[in-house]
Amino acid sequence: MVTIQPVGYDGAFNQPGVTPGLQNAEFNLKGYVTAIPFLGMEGLVQVDYSVVPLIEARMNDATNVTLDRFSTDLFTNTGNNLAMIGLPAAVDDGTFASSYGGLSRTTQTFWRSTYVHNGSLTAPTRNLVLQYISQVTKLTGEMPKMGIMGLGGWTMLAQDFTSQERYNVTPMSGFGEGKVQSLFRALDVAGVPIYADPNCPEGTLYLLNTDYLSLYIHERASFYFTGFESTLPNGQFGYIGAILTLLEMCNVKPRAHGKFDNLNFLNI
Repeated sequence: MVTIQPVGYDGAFNQPGVTPGLQNAEFNLKGYVTAIPFLGMEGLVQVDYSVVPLIEARMNDATNVTLDRFSTDLFTNTGNNLAMIGLPAAVDDGTFASSYGGLSRTTQTFWRSTYVHNGSLTAPTRNLVLQYISQVTKLTGEMPKMGIMGLGGWTMLAQDFTSQERYNVTPMSGFGEGKVQSLFRALDVAGVPIYADPNCPEGTLYLLNTDYLSLYIHERASFYFTGFESTLPNGQFGYIGAILTLLEMCNVKPRAHGKFDNLNFLNI
């Protein structure tokens, strides 16, 4: 949004003009409703909670179902505008999503992420992941903050570290006096931790910079529970409640992220 120029001993410089350096991207909040039914007769036969408190089980499952749907959409959705637009569109060079946030990736090249589709099935190794990290970093000068892989691909990458493991035994101690820590929760490559996620598609590695990737949630619809209302007006003895959430994932600097696919993985 500003310019730089060399200046001589006299200190003279060209008067600056207003340089537009920003463009507005538009993201619409997406609504999710988890309905929780509770039939009146179910409540009557569960008075003594003899087996499972049904309403508690449904409330607990509402959390699990909601979070699972969010995770699924974040890793798969590109075209359903009623759901969150996920990483396949947010981290892309125009191959799967020609526009994002209302901006065209054809005309706005800065809106493109690094995307590499390996021509043949390629084994993930430390050297290869290091190359990918360098590719993403070269575009912006900022390293990604984390990586995500499916469990099969992550396990294959971990095996590239295993042969380099070393065990340190404290002096005057031994293995029999405690447990040996082996292998990893995150795989560190060039200071970037690579994590496993069960919903991440196998064969795909995402390198993300979380400084520019956020999940925005409406403050008045953040897992808001409506309470239970009677279904008698619909001619049924019972109650129904709902959990309402309005949110969207926003990537405001796609160039800071990368996607790499057609990587080999273990069938586990």
